[in-house]
Amino acid sequence: MEKHTADLSEELACFGHKVHVLAHPEYKDRFSPAIAFHPVPFHWSRRNPLLKLRVRQILRKLSAHVVHAQGNKAAALIAGPESRAGVTVGTIHGTKSSHRYFDKLDGVIAVSSGIYRALSHPHTKLIHNGVKPRQNGNKTTHAVPETQAFAVAVGRLEPVKQFDKLITAWATLKPELPLYILGDGSEAGRLTTQIQRLGADSLVKLTGYEENPAAWLQQASVCVISSEREGFPYVLVEALLARCPVLSTPVNGALELLPAESLAASNEPDALQALLSEQLGDLESLKKSQEVCFERALKELTLEAMASRTEAFYCELLKAPHRV
Repeated sequence: MEKHTADLSEELACFGHKVHVLAHPEYKDRFSPAIAFHPVPFHWSRRNPLLKLRVRQILRKLSAHVVHAQGNKAAALIAGPESRAGVTVGTIHGTKSSHRYFDKLDGVIAVSSGIYRALSHPHTKLIHNGVKPRQNGNKTTHAVPETQAFAVAVGRLEPVKQFDKLITAWATLKPELPLYILGDGSEAGRLTTQIQRLGADSLVKLTGYEENPAAWLQQASVCVISSEREGFPYVLVEALLARCPVLSTPVNGALELLPAESLAASNEPDALQALLSEQLGDLESLKKSQEVCFERALKELTLEAMASRTEAFYCELLKAPHRV
């Protein structure tokens, strides 16, 4: 969500809009001088009256044409007539049990079809995440392997990503290409122990956080998404833009963009292992089967496309006679 906010803000500024961002002070360095950054203690609870007061004071002072909330907490803070000057918009980045705060906004953006279908708001728009394609020469945090084929998985080392199931499947199948998992998180120690216990040190490598996963994807033979659930994974977009074929559990985004033979039958470990067993043996055919996906990504999943559709939705809401 932080990446989405930073990317969208910068692109809208490039379009000529004056963009203000309210965020925790630790995110200030993610934004260029073109963005007016307002530090707000968002680590406080959404129910904290001082946080609500601070946000509403800034919004009243700005009198923005559009107030855009990224995520549930931000939506809760602007979901009231006292917060608004222009229209209010919220983006839902993941599956939620309740959308009550978003229902109070003028418009809602869903980042995947799965999220979109779950919404009842009368003014909802489906806008996929988009990224700016990177070039091969961009600097990486860790050196990209140059002498061998390899697979890559990208994400926070947290239970929802199910990297433990992916490691088990890789250790069981013992494919010819090693798997590099890019990311850090609370599961790092446990996953390291698991790799050692399975004797899979030469098969699976925890690389750590990578600033530029796109450069890895441009060289990888395949990208694997093993998540239990996703809103719309950025790694899927980056992989397709890099023309790197993807194998995935049936999560939002992958269900929309990948052919059926590239998806596991379920989120269960056996289904992921079965998919890998079937597809890793012929990666050339896998890549050919996703050529249409690569072309679609180039047309629809760029940062410019995402920002253009968001801008158009803003204009649509500003012209509409309705108000929540």
